[in-house]
Amino acid sequence: MKIAAVQMKADLADVNANLAKAERLAGEAFRSGAEWVILPEFFTSAVGFSPKMTEAALPLDGPAMAMLKSVAARHGGMIGGSYIAWRAGECFNTFVLAAPDGTTHFHDKDLPTMWENCYYIGGSDDGVLATGSVRTGVALCWEFVRSMTARRLIGRVDLVVGGSCWWTLPEKPLPGFPRRLHAVNVAIMKATIPRFARMVGVPVVHAAHAGEIRGRLPLLPGFPYDSFYLGETQIVDGAGNQLAHMAREDGDGFVSAEIDPNRNAAPSEPVPDRFWIPDLPWQLRLIWAYQNRHGRRYYKRKIRPLMQKRFGSR
Repeated sequence: MKIAAVQMKADLADVNANLAKAERLAGEAFRSGAEWVILPEFFTSAVGFSPKMTEAALPLDGPAMAMLKSVAARHGGMIGGSYIAWRAGECFNTFVLAAPDGTTHFHDKDLPTMWENCYYIGGSDDGVLATGSVRTGVALCWEFVRSMTARRLIGRVDLVVGGSCWWTLPEKPLPGFPRRLHAVNVAIMKATIPRFARMVGVPVVHAAHAGEIRGRLPLLPGFPYDSFYLGETQIVDGAGNQLAHMAREDGDGFVSAEIDPNRNAAPSEPVPDRFWIPDLPWQLRLIWAYQNRHGRRYYKRKIRPLMQKRFGSR
């Protein structure tokens, strides 16, 4: 089947503008012959630590799901992407895969990454969607760099779809964070999708953000976090061979490739016996730890009460 991955330069938390752009790019991909179209993680908002993010959450069954279902029905194809979704009194980073007949399938990202903890909580499903003849797994951003994600999908899926909103270091240097860390971060991002495909032995479709961030650093409100997302939209086969690719510099657009989910390779790279698949620099692991803790408190004290007031019990 022909499958497409969309790359976006989203405007932070501008839901209406981003929905319109995602719908336009998805339509272009379907009209080019794609049967499935995958949008980036947080396609409605991107993500950063910013007051704007209080406007990013949507009801699960709100305008983002309506757009996905409408596009799927209009083009007779499958379309999926994730957004911050409110349901049952909490926010989740929910990937919604919509089919032409109106059915939908869901995956909640298991662990928020760093400042993402400020805006949603993790889910507990296994990331395997019951989509008929194609057993579909879902992974979002740093789920792709955790060993437990690969372990829960191996032998259970024919295809992995998902996306990222992977940012890099700010323009203003952080004390103790050498500039070479940017190159290390980029190298990890570029290697992640092919490596994950080799571990699971199935094609992987990865849609990404490529725009800029204008935010702040948690716990340091006077420190500007002006940076950008890394892009690297990719489609790879089960052996990790790249079938299609967009760099960050390519901006908005999509790539597509023909894949056969019924002809999977055997896993060809072992899953490391550790939490992280790559060897993350200690600086990134330090930020992971402190921002996770700060974000969980921020969500409980500020974001969840605000969302409860906005959305009520729905």
